[in-house]
Amino acid sequence: MPRQALTVWYNTRCPVCDAGIRFQKSRLAEAVKAGHIVFRDINHEPDALAVHGASVEDVRRRLHALDGRGRLLVGADVAVAIWRETPGHGWLARLFGNPLILPATRLVYDGFAALLYRWNRSRGHW
Repeated sequence: MPRQALTVWYNTRCPVCDAGIRFQKSRLAEAVKAGHIVFRDINHEPDALAVHGASVEDVRRRLHALDGRGRLLVGADVAVAIWRETPGHGWLARLFGNPLILPATRLVYDGFAALLYRWNRSRGHW
């Protein structure tokens, strides 16, 4: 059975988000080529996650993804899923995705994401 892709939606208009995803894409070139991970710009598909209750503004605030089973992942959980796929970054997924550490990972991610969202809004990156 073919492996289902992790589909990640992000905001290309955020310079920090765009640079981070470009870096990950370069590390994940083979997985992207094989269709195991797909990166999509929410600005081109603003209603893509509406069926999951997520708006374009939600994605501008935090990364969103659908895993291979169609489950919605948000924020730090997306970062952990990307690290699982990234050569040399599996240790990050194991460390920050550990059930004992994951709540703190989510808290830090959400705090940084809120600051980044406010910064993007103040700079007109929409």
